[in-house]
Amino acid sequence: MKSGGFVSVATAALVATIAGAGGTLPIILAAAQAVGATPEQASSWVSGLSLATAFSALVLSVRYRMPIIAAWSTPGAALIASTTGVPSFAAAVGAFVLAAVLILLTAAVRPLGRLIERIPASIAAAMLAGILLRLVMAMIEHVPTSPLLVLPLLVLFLVVRAFLPALASLIVLVAGGLLAWSLGLVKPLPPIGFTSIELTAPAWDLATLIGLGVPLYLVTMASQNLPGFAVLRASGYQPPTQPILAVTGAASLGTAFMGAHTSNLAAISAALCTGPDAHPDPAKRWMTGPFYALFWGLIAVFGASLVGLFGALPPALLATVAGTALLGSMASAMGSALAGDQDRLAAAGTLAVTVSGVTLMGVGSAFWGLVFGLLILGIDRAVKR
Repeated sequence: MKSGGFVSVATAALVATIAGAGGTLPIILAAAQAVGATPEQASSWVSGLSLATAFSALVLSVRYRMPIIAAWSTPGAALIASTTGVPSFAAAVGAFVLAAVLILLTAAVRPLGRLIERIPASIAAAMLAGILLRLVMAMIEHVPTSPLLVLPLLVLFLVVRAFLPALASLIVLVAGGLLAWSLGLVKPLPPIGFTSIELTAPAWDLATLIGLGVPLYLVTMASQNLPGFAVLRASGYQPPTQPILAVTGAASLGTAFMGAHTSNLAAISAALCTGPDAHPDPAKRWMTGPFYALFWGLIAVFGASLVGLFGALPPALLATVAGTALLGSMASAMGSALAGDQDRLAAAGTLAVTVSGVTLMGVGSAFWGLVFGLLILGIDRAVKR
């Protein structure tokens, strides 16, 4: 591989790791607090999620030669953080085990996997576009409160990308860190320390299994795995649905005893690794997987101190790095979604609902955008028959 390609895949993986972990670590910690985890158990939780993410991304990307990127379930963490009445941390671990087993069952039942694979490409691209648009909008929303940080980085990104597109995101990240430090926006950095692993035997509380375990499975499938498959398809890949669910489900099951909730396909951070900025050759973008696994492995080892490190960076910086890196992928997804006249209305409906951010019955807007788009598509095709 040429040095430019080496740098671009490594940079894409680094930015994807930051985008995936930087803004969501506080949600994980809030979830740990909600179910009564000790600081040591919370640290083990983060490390377990990081190990599952690294393992899944490494195995799947190398085996299938696709940029199959994993992540922890952010909607699942939000669900846990809002849960009340869990009798113990061990009961929560029991719910995590159940959710992982249900994902494995989904992988084993072929009709369920085939159903996911039959999602029309235009609808999948529209769902992806809605997900990415929300993150790009989040970057812009930081302009009024942090103009001296966000606006210079936006200009820097546009200038650098015109000449060095492979390095644009990395330069924005480094320059943004220095700029944030000069503006006094970086909090004191924590000392470096290794994470200790704590294993927890699950407790089988029926109310927690039904009230937390089943919804955790549903939001992980609907709000993470479906958009994750959409990311890959919108970029021209045909991901193997059942093996992906089997590997991520097995990783989730193995790390549940470390106190970690479910792992799954990445959506937003995966888009950083599946587009042309990662590598101009789609057949070589799978190389982001090993780099991504390396960075998540480091998070697993230094999870306790890295939680504090990410927390020291201003949210506006993390949002800007992710938003600028996703502009190209967002434009590509929108183009794919709205290119065909036949399914344009269904794709537009999917995009509108997905970008709304609405949550119904604990399930995120990406799933409801998919449902709405398929409903429009079904009615259109039934009328035209």
